[in-house]
Amino acid sequence: DRVVMPGERCPVISIERAVARLSKDQLKQEWNRLSGPWIEEMRSGHNSHRKGLLDEQMLEACGDVSGLHILDSGCGEGRFCRLLVARDAEKVLGVDLCEPMILAARELQGESDSYEVADVQRLDHLKNGTFDLAVSYLNQCDLPDFSANTREVFRTLKHGGRFIVANLHPMRSADGRWQRNAKGEREHDIVDEYFNETERHWKMMDVDFTNFHRSLATYTNGFISAGFRITAIREPTVTEDQLSNYADLEDELRVPNFIIFELMKPTV
Repeated sequence: DRVVMPGERCPVISIERAVARLSKDQLKQEWNRLSGPWIEEMRSGHNSHRKGLLDEQMLEACGDVSGLHILDSGCGEGRFCRLLVARDAEKVLGVDLCEPMILAARELQGESDSYEVADVQRLDHLKNGTFDLAVSYLNQCDLPDFSANTREVFRTLKHGGRFIVANLHPMRSADGRWQRNAKGEREHDIVDEYFNETERHWKMMDVDFTNFHRSLATYTNGFISAGFRITAIREPTVTEDQLSNYADLEDELRVPNFIIFELMKPTV
């Protein structure tokens, strides 16, 4: 999983330079290379960070979805869309720029879910006020321009609609390494380059991969500037019961790897 950070400091490039340098096609190519192993892992159910930690928190944040029209912004191969359908969502639209992910999602789609290849930073084909609920499940941290996605989601939501955003926690996306003692034991998490809001490079599933670090203030102010009210913030951790099933989540007791924002579009 992407939260298993490499031992060495990752190269950093300012987001302003990254947006100019990284074309949409380049990011698509990374995800196309990653799509095969990613789809396999999602279908196997072995991703403990999602299945053992985040799914429950995201579903709780979404609340009762029965009868709702929902947008999954950056849906990947559609796993969370299918979870929402299983909870009686009326319609779920999954949007992702990675065509292999969308093709995989369509293999398992039913009557209530559909999938489109599109850039979530530009959703011109979707009408204003279409959805009751939108979700972004670890997607905005992969976008050069998260604010563009936030504005587009705001536009496509009905008044009173909600947007649930799960991101890498800014404290972890800043550096992600552990300070270790002479025995190699973990002493504490390293927070460094926090205010250097930059493109970050990792290796995930043996694929070179890019995402973007931003501060907590940048995210929260971006949501507010788009017009959203922040109704809650979650920093997921694990229970002892969860650890008994997913022992590799022990880090979640020590540091916040993820953060979930619950946002609402005002009723007027």
